[in-house]
Amino acid sequence: MKTIFLVVPCYNEEEVLPETSKRLNKKMKQLKKAGTISPESRVVFVDDGSKDKTWKIIAKLHEKLPQMFDGVKLSRNEGHQNALYAGLMQVKAHCDAAISLDADLQDDIEAIDEMIQRFDEGNDIVYGVRSQRETDTFFKRTTARGFYKIMTHMGVEMVEDHADFRLMSRRALEGLSEFHEVNLFLRGMVPMIGYPTAEVYYERGERFAGESKYPLRKMISFAAQGITSLSVKPIRLITSLGIGIFFTSLLILLYSLIRHLTGHTVAGWTSTVFSIWAIGGLQLLAIGIIGEYIGKIYLETKARPKYLIQTWLHEEPKQPEPEQPEQQDGAAQG
Repeated sequence: MKTIFLVVPCYNEEEVLPETSKRLNKKMKQLKKAGTISPESRVVFVDDGSKDKTWKIIAKLHEKLPQMFDGVKLSRNEGHQNALYAGLMQVKAHCDAAISLDADLQDDIEAIDEMIQRFDEGNDIVYGVRSQRETDTFFKRTTARGFYKIMTHMGVEMVEDHADFRLMSRRALEGLSEFHEVNLFLRGMVPMIGYPTAEVYYERGERFAGESKYPLRKMISFAAQGITSLSVKPIRLITSLGIGIFFTSLLILLYSLIRHLTGHTVAGWTSTVFSIWAIGGLQLLAIGIIGEYIGKIYLETKARPKYLIQTWLHEEPKQPEPEQPEQQDGAAQG
């Protein structure tokens, strides 16, 4: 039997945690009873610097059921991706595989059975993929599709309609730990690991309590984070734009000279128009070239810690005491 840890990042989730823990406890008991996972498997809640009672609830869960619930408390709010990464790195030495999912349980936990099955078949990474988006609004559905297309155009390998509901083996987690980016975008980083993968399809449910932690503003910021963390194409687009404008300025120069020679311009018009176009193009070209190098430095040399662990609630599984050999009669006699 494999030891499976569920990693659940939490930020101000006091409204959903009681129900979430109840459902996950029931699910883990079913899997253990069926022999699908080992008795050492458990749920790990990662508190991402919550300002409500999230950590108190996690601590009480661990105190009540230490063999089912663990807790990780970050020293401050680091964001969803860093909190998830912290949880995965914290458990990788204690499990055969870890499954990440959101605290609101919109991801169908019944898909966990098939994920583990695909893992047993030899897949190191199993993606949970939404089978449809009928429950989304037209705006959200359209923007989501557009986001995946933009990311693909930027050269980022991603699994469409997959968020952060995935299984990763210990080997895949070790591979992920070799990526040293500070600005994380796990949806784009995990496919870069390259081990055998599989997909499990499920229908995403509605959030049963609380409010979404990803309003439009954060979604836009998250998309920008994904693009700038994994691609330097925007900088190259600026370079291309600069080159295009510079060559356009040469055509403007030719046009201005013709207008000047035919007497259709006022004094100073030619030099002014050419200067604006030429200098603007050269500036963008220079910024693009410099940005090309800055982009590579940006991706390689940041060394700030991704997170700091404040508290780690974890109880090692109890090992049976070794049996003492019985002494035979007269064994102690000389």
